[in-house]
Amino acid sequence: MSDTLRAGVIGLGMIGGGVAVSLARSGRIPAVYDVRPDAAADLAGVPDPLGSPAEVAEASDVVMVAVVNAHQAREVIGGNDGLLRAARPGLTVVLLATVALPVVHELAALCAEFGVGFLDCGVTPGDKAAENGMVAILGGEQKTVDAALPVLVDWARKVVHCGPPGAGMATKIARNVVTYGSWRTVAEAAALARAAAVDPARLAEVIDAADPEGRTLLQLLRMQGADGVLPEAVGRQIEPLMTKDLDAARDLASALGVPTPLADVVRTQAHRTLQLDAEPAPVPAPAKDDVHAYGLHMMDRVYGPGLSTAVQDADDPFSAETVDYLFAQVWGREGLSVRDRRLLTLGVAATVGKPQLVQIIANGALINGELSADQLREAVLHLAVYTGWCKATATHTGVTAAIHAHTAQPPTPQEQK
Repeated sequence: MSDTLRAGVIGLGMIGGGVAVSLARSGRIPAVYDVRPDAAADLAGVPDPLGSPAEVAEASDVVMVAVVNAHQAREVIGGNDGLLRAARPGLTVVLLATVALPVVHELAALCAEFGVGFLDCGVTPGDKAAENGMVAILGGEQKTVDAALPVLVDWARKVVHCGPPGAGMATKIARNVVTYGSWRTVAEAAALARAAAVDPARLAEVIDAADPEGRTLLQLLRMQGADGVLPEAVGRQIEPLMTKDLDAARDLASALGVPTPLADVVRTQAHRTLQLDAEPAPVPAPAKDDVHAYGLHMMDRVYGPGLSTAVQDADDPFSAETVDYLFAQVWGREGLSVRDRRLLTLGVAATVGKPQLVQIIANGALINGELSADQLREAVLHLAVYTGWCKATATHTGVTAAIHAHTAQPPTPQEQK
């Protein structure tokens, strides 16, 4: 049956036209359609376009849709003369256009209503379409992939099934980020080389000679485990070299007056790139209708993990209202952020003049990253004007104690002894 499957192509631009040429070269002459009547004139072995996408559906078992955007894809597939107008169960539509994922799911659902299979299929590189040189990046059900595979391999040098509907498009979009992101990297690197009186062609020569298969580009991906996590030991080993090299690049760029914004971002995000500052995923908040549990959650969110353990089993009225009302229903309201409420509370605490109370509030701000040490010190000066210097002295004492506790180095094993 694979030899008798009939192929169709809609859209005879660079990609669609190339797919049609590759199919013809493979001996599977496609039925084609394009809004330009003469679109196949220069495409070797490709017949003249039919009158509509519906006519292509009648003459095909697998149809590649190589249009430009989502509007065209909708028209070609579901329009008045679209594929589904003449579709029969068993037809497979393969969308080669890069569109948003919601559009992929919309078109997949529409095809399913007609008993028509649907595959989203990113392709790359487009300039190799006429040479059986593209990679087909598929999303869809396995049975649909199997049904279309004999036709796909007639125009693609490799077919990669990435997962369920949408997976092919998501992979293609991610691939585009790598492509265009690397272009920006090359633009900055070439500008830096040129400013240093180096012909960028020499830079290209060095890269081609040192890394002819481009392994360096995806080296980080290969070093990660199946779960996408880079082993910490690997990150720690790479980090000193990475930061040293990027600092040298920034120094050179500064000396030559060459703007390198991407290199700056890469340097500042080095720890995140190497997953050295990754934090565990936050525990989901309890539902607000579980007032006590939500109050305990807010207490820890306000003053740091573990504070709630001191009161979670308390059964006296004051402790219960502190959790259920103060934290669940006041701190937990959406009208102000936790940071906003903390600043208000810090102001009130300053009027009381109790360093220990100020320290608790300031410590929560430091733990949550809401206020820096310098911002807290600035707050002390501001509050001094309004509360008086004597009370501000207590505020300064509490803030300073919180900063020292927050920035103190943990004791060494020898000190602990």
